[in-house]
Amino acid sequence: MAERLVIGVLGGMGPLATVDLYRKIIETTPAARDQEHLHVIIDADPSVPDRTEALLYGGPDPTPWLIAGARRLAGAGASFIVVPCNTAHAFLPQVQAAVEVPFLNMIDETADRLAEMLPAGSTIGILATAGTVASGLYYRALAERGLRAIAPPGDEQTLVSAAIAAVKAGQVERATSELVLGPALGLVRSGAQAVVAACTELPLILRTGDLPVPLVDPTRVLAEAAVAVALGQRPLPATPSKGLAYRHAE
Repeated sequence: MAERLVIGVLGGMGPLATVDLYRKIIETTPAARDQEHLHVIIDADPSVPDRTEALLYGGPDPTPWLIAGARRLAGAGASFIVVPCNTAHAFLPQVQAAVEVPFLNMIDETADRLAEMLPAGSTIGILATAGTVASGLYYRALAERGLRAIAPPGDEQTLVSAAIAAVKAGQVERATSELVLGPALGLVRSGAQAVVAACTELPLILRTGDLPVPLVDPTRVLAEAAVAVALGQRPLPATPSKGLAYRHAE
């Protein structure tokens, strides 16, 4: 039997999204008793500065916090690290350069899943923070796989952002879902053949069946990939090059 690896979760962005990922890791793991589940180490630090504020408005750089958390996970024995925050992936190249433990990238995993689901040239709707949209993370990843990304226009993006903020405040009722359903349906009308809940708060308020096209949950995609790697069903992500540590990390 292949060695079972230890999953490190760099979380807290936000706390409910971190819980959602861990629940999906548990649900995905083939286990009949406690001892058959995977070893998961979670570092959930909600004090990490807001990623969208940093990307769009000159807010504090979250990179030192992310590096500190990644180093704690590495020191605790994590074999690889996953991050249940889409926007944080804009900062991961610098974080990855500062630690030797590899990261499993949620954006790439989701783009791979979409490329398996849909033919080249398909249009994908992106529901995400304004920071994730502006970073181009999904646009680039999908374009590399022959897919096209679209996001809601400005007024509808404001509704998506409001829904995300509401979930972070613990408001996961239907009224919060309805904030984002209008923009989601607008993406479908604009030609989206699938919609990605590309902020880890959104799968908490959106469900399969809410839309007339497939709704892809990157948190579940990441959980499934993490379990496959931890069980030895997939190779460990490539180890990064050394000597590129972020200069503000110390």
